Amino acid sequence: MAKKDKKVLPPSGAGLVRYFEEETRGPKITPMQVVVMTIILAALCLALRYSFS
Repeated sequence: MAKKDKKVLPPSGAGLVRYFEEETRGPKITPMQVVVMTIILAALCLALRYSFS
């Protein structure tokens, strides 16, 4: 019979993925570029909305 007194700890990092180590292909954009593109898109949407009314 096995003893049930033993406590087993889970492995450290079980199921965790370290995303900063994964290198992906594709365009690299900075947070500032995302903000600028968002502002440009919002301005374009507003211009289109009010140009046809």
